[in-house]
Amino acid sequence: GTYYKTYIPVHLLPESLLVCFSVNPASDIAAEVAGYADVAKQIIDLAVFGAAQNRSYRRLAHFTDTIGNRVSGSQNLEMAIKYMYKAITQDGLDVHLEPVKIPHWVRGKESAEMTVPRAKNLAILGLGSSVGTPPEGIEAEVLVVESFEELNRRASEAVGRIVVFNQPFVSYGETVAYRAFGASEAAKVGAVATLIRSITPFSINSPHTGWQDYKDGVKRIPTACITVEDAELMWRMAQRGQRIVVRLTMGAKTLPDADSFNTVVEIKGWQHPEQVVLLSGHLDSWDVGQGAMDDGGGAMISWEALSLIKDLGLRPRRTLRTVLWTAEEQGGVGAQQYFNIHKVNLSNFDLVMESDLGTFAPMALQFTGSEAARKVMEEVVKLLAPINTTKLETHGEGTDISPWMQSGVPGASLHVADSRYFWFHHSEGDTMMVQDPQDMNLCSALWAVVAYVVADLEDMLPR
Repeated sequence: GTYYKTYIPVHLLPESLLVCFSVNPASDIAAEVAGYADVAKQIIDLAVFGAAQNRSYRRLAHFTDTIGNRVSGSQNLEMAIKYMYKAITQDGLDVHLEPVKIPHWVRGKESAEMTVPRAKNLAILGLGSSVGTPPEGIEAEVLVVESFEELNRRASEAVGRIVVFNQPFVSYGETVAYRAFGASEAAKVGAVATLIRSITPFSINSPHTGWQDYKDGVKRIPTACITVEDAELMWRMAQRGQRIVVRLTMGAKTLPDADSFNTVVEIKGWQHPEQVVLLSGHLDSWDVGQGAMDDGGGAMISWEALSLIKDLGLRPRRTLRTVLWTAEEQGGVGAQQYFNIHKVNLSNFDLVMESDLGTFAPMALQFTGSEAARKVMEEVVKLLAPINTTKLETHGEGTDISPWMQSGVPGASLHVADSRYFWFHHSEGDTMMVQDPQDMNLCSALWAVVAYVVADLEDMLPR
């Protein structure tokens, strides 16, 4: 009449017996992940309060102060890659470089001036891949429009003119179409150049640059961004029926593709070294500001995450791999070439992570994956209770990890308090002044905990 309970771990049972048991995978995974609470706290304490406090911020400051901005194809970008290779080697991590070919667009000298109805210098930033003007520049009357629809309605007025787009900022994702396609849309109706209101919700007379895409079969015309203030000024003048004339000079040109590298850092897994949890940010930037926010911060926390794990003497089952991408700003060029080379091992990529929307105070982890994988990640983010970021949101984001996510690999990104991100984005304002050391500590802690725990779980995330 006496009963004894004996607990046998499921993985020790012979397969023939497993069919006799009803196992609850959800409770199993919850218990497994909960077992990482102590190690998660160690990572957080080291990053936020311990010897590594403010380290990612100091690394970023030294890097950006030493190198400056790092546009694709430039000598500065190659100096940045060499700098990071040396610094990561000195940190005691394994690092290697993987070669890629990247675009090499050069801004050259540029200027714009309104000559009628009054003389005024216009602050401009030419857009990536834009052609230049003739050496003497282009002087033409201006047509101001607020949308592609208005441009098409007034197509006959655009012939021979410089089209100024004064589109309102709705969101970056929606409004950026004007920067990307404004030149080709205006060229279709006979415009000779375009000036596009900077894609930002806030301005202190600062233009913002970015990549633009010429459409095949459409004449390529010079294109630049102007400030929100100057776009609004010309729109008001046009509403009054005033004639506006602008003289635009741009020395932009595209050189042959340049040699570059993705920078790859690893802590090899002890059990499944072929399986990979990938963390990333991009090392290139635009040729204005310092690229501290976009994306120096994301690159530094992706290095810092591995530093924290190394410093604690941790080694997960799977390989932790940080990739610092090159030529992200030109459309994820370095990342696409990395994907093309490594997609043969697609089934071994467990999780891909990217930080490229700032390293402000973290709010949540964004995740794309199967419902079963989501259940696992919901347990993982509970380990972040000490820094109050236990929320898991939908839609992992990132230009550089999108090829992996589109192929079914789970993806994750940081949701930070990013309301000011597009104030500084692609402008001279992207400097260390935007960064906060405590915010970077928190981002580093989150990044390291998530990466380590996922890499050390018994099983890969379900597809």
